[in-house]
Amino acid sequence: MIVEDERIAAIAAHSAVPADALLKDFGDNFVLPGLVDTHIHINEPGRTEWEGFETATRAAAAGGYTCLIDMPLNSIPATTTVAALEEKRAAARGKAMVDYAFWGGAVEGNAAHLKALAEAGVAGFKAFLVPSGVDEFEMLTEAGLREAMPIMAATGLPFLVHAELPGPIEEIAPTLANSDWRKYFNYLHSRPDEAEVQAIRLIIDLAREFKCRVHIVHLATSQALPELQRARAAGLPITVETCPHYLYLTAETIPDGATQFKCAPPIRAAFQQDRLWQALVDGDIDLIATDHSPCPAELKRLDTGNFQEAWGGISSVSLALSAIWTEGRSREISISQVVRWMCEQPAALAGLSSRKGKIAAGADADFAIFDPDRKWTVTEDRLHFRNKISPYLGENFTGQVKATFVRGALVYDDGRFPKVPDGVECRVNKI
Repeated sequence: MIVEDERIAAIAAHSAVPADALLKDFGDNFVLPGLVDTHIHINEPGRTEWEGFETATRAAAAGGYTCLIDMPLNSIPATTTVAALEEKRAAARGKAMVDYAFWGGAVEGNAAHLKALAEAGVAGFKAFLVPSGVDEFEMLTEAGLREAMPIMAATGLPFLVHAELPGPIEEIAPTLANSDWRKYFNYLHSRPDEAEVQAIRLIIDLAREFKCRVHIVHLATSQALPELQRARAAGLPITVETCPHYLYLTAETIPDGATQFKCAPPIRAAFQQDRLWQALVDGDIDLIATDHSPCPAELKRLDTGNFQEAWGGISSVSLALSAIWTEGRSREISISQVVRWMCEQPAALAGLSSRKGKIAAGADADFAIFDPDRKWTVTEDRLHFRNKISPYLGENFTGQVKATFVRGALVYDDGRFPKVPDGVECRVNKI
């Protein structure tokens, strides 16, 4: 690989390397394309005490990520108008260790802003079909979806959906009214599979009606796979992601009171995990994104272990590749499959395939050096994100990122960050 002016100039034999080139030999380690994370909550401006561009992108670099697409919620203001997008851009400037882009938000009442957000350079749109957990980002009802989806369809940009409906959650709630909320299985039962299934069924119907490009985020239930398979076989433009925590952790292993494991949808049973892995292998799930969603310790209710009251979100951007490789090796997953799920397909979702997610002539010189055999234990000093809370603490992984390069510059070097932040926004989707 020959790198010139921040781009990959050529993939060439050693004999073709210019005589004056600076040579780097990474031995038997994997040289991977820089990972792309299409689902991360950076939370700045407004909730920088949860996470910010400086800490999130350092953690990303340590995890082999070279480009992040930031979610529109948990920051204040939420990225639901062009003015809010400009505030987000200003907050990121000069703080990012890696490159980045932004999703816009689709919330009740902001349909008139969607076209302008697309013109301003967002990579697509994100909506919740259940309460998001923050007041600044309202869920979309079916009426709101019907107003927004034709506008989003006209932009050609993807519409990312948190696919749970309130109905099944509200229906089961009375049966859990007097439950012990330290018990993980009570929380699991409070977010039934049917909430995901019904939401995905609705989105499939509306995607068919409005011919809108749809992406299902963080699929946790395998019960929705048959309907997704049929919809995709019929040619509907639907893509699907799942997350490292659904592929590495299982409900059966979560201790009571361990609220660091709480997320929504919840981590489900081991048999569901097996089916998610098979769906990735079969191509029914397209990609893996982290859904890195941190918060301060007090919001996790670590003192009481109350799953009902704790913030739902798992932080993993510095660990995701190692978690997937550790579990994937036991399932005979190849590194080329991991590259497809964590580099190529996320770049395609965000419209960045010409620059990111691949090692090819003309692409940005983004790559990660990964030792597939290095064994290590997750400790707080290896997390790098702001709040050192993670269900992976103490886990023993095989495979570790040794170095990360963004546009040819070394930004992470085995625990060190040798470069000042100079990540840039990637804007390629313009209508």
